[in-house]
Amino acid sequence: MKLIKIICAIGVVTAGVNAGSVMAKVSPEEAAKLGKELTPYGAERAGNADGSIPEWTGGIKAPAGYKSGTPYPDPFADDKILFTIDKSNMAKYSDNLSEGQKKMLHKYADYKLNVYQTRRSISYPDKVVNFVKNNAVNAEMINGGNGLKNVKGVIPFPIPKDALNLVWNHILRYRGGSFDRQSIQVTPTEGGKYSPVKFYEEFARRYELLDAAKNKDDNVFFYFKQMVTAPARLAGNVLLVHETIDQVKEPRRAWIYNAGQRRVRRAPQVGYDGPGTASDGLRTADNFDGYNGAPDRYNWTLEGKQEMYVPYNDYKFDDKSLKYSDLIKPGHLNSDYIRYEKHRVWKVVADLKPGKRHVYSKRVFYIDEDSWGIVMSDLYDGRGELWRYYEALNKFFYDVQVNLTIVETLHDLLAGRYISSGLANEEPIRYDFSKKFSTRDFTPAALRRSGKR
Repeated sequence: MKLIKIICAIGVVTAGVNAGSVMAKVSPEEAAKLGKELTPYGAERAGNADGSIPEWTGGIKAPAGYKSGTPYPDPFADDKILFTIDKSNMAKYSDNLSEGQKKMLHKYADYKLNVYQTRRSISYPDKVVNFVKNNAVNAEMINGGNGLKNVKGVIPFPIPKDALNLVWNHILRYRGGSFDRQSIQVTPTEGGKYSPVKFYEEFARRYELLDAAKNKDDNVFFYFKQMVTAPARLAGNVLLVHETIDQVKEPRRAWIYNAGQRRVRRAPQVGYDGPGTASDGLRTADNFDGYNGAPDRYNWTLEGKQEMYVPYNDYKFDDKSLKYSDLIKPGHLNSDYIRYEKHRVWKVVADLKPGKRHVYSKRVFYIDEDSWGIVMSDLYDGRGELWRYYEALNKFFYDVQVNLTIVETLHDLLAGRYISSGLANEEPIRYDFSKKFSTRDFTPAALRRSGKR
């Protein structure tokens, strides 16, 4: 594959590294590139050589008259498909596809990638710009890359020096502060039959809490609570997570409330390759959000940047006029509604360390330069064979200036099944960014209150 080396552009060393070998803070002179040849958040401002990736010009704004809390009009509804990649022509585009995408194209005759004009839609609020400026010259990895220090807010390493810097940027990327959301998760059979599991979730960054000044949980980055509201046999079960930053020093704090037993218990299995919630064995705990948790079981290598066709600006897929039955099909989601664009992504490879245990022996991540989110990954089993392919459909919520994953899907390429979570077309509202929370909303006692049927 043709990797785009950017050593000259921003001083990134593209090489295999041991975790923690590079601290990552940069000089004031290098940080001064932010907002100039780099965007304020660390991406390359310029477009690519042939113009298929445009210059970043500040992102998009909310349409005139848009009211927060209502469905998001597609700002690119008039864009036409430039071309479609399928099994018949995939060789022509091989350099811009992941191994997982190629496998999907080979496996499913009706699977395709509809490619549209590239739109660099993302921007961030002023507070995030200030966080990034601070972090560029101050943030460092500690404890072998498992922890951080001198980080404010989000995006610790806008000018990354190694693979773990990029993983941390993904984990600590901006997600809009506090919110709640409603969605469903499905695990269709090979024939396409499914029973949706419905979730209500609450999320808050520690520094966004109403009582943040009194909160002394310095090693916690965010709080997360997930309630199952349907089907009836699972309704009332609740998961609570205090997401610690250094999870080797202090493992993720997790509790589960079982509605049938009416008891709260600690849940140490919520991490690494423990089973995902109601996932039917199709996802590990650290598959959620592309990747989460401690990086200590892998050796991480940064292989540079690459231009790839990735899911992006998926407003069409999130349209309220669509029903779940329109989108959930045998083998994969309905690719008629998924938008792909060419973007520059960082390629990061994780190889399982000798003596460490995990169901994935190798993971290849593609991290979007503008959002710092994982948009695709290829996952290999213990034999070294490609096992699963992950992709994250996303869109820019222009009223609050945050790019978020709307639907994430993990395809089991051997079993011919997939798990897809975050679908919300038939829900009253996907995200409510007006929600505010306090520390008490994320205690084990609150877990029990939330779980009442």
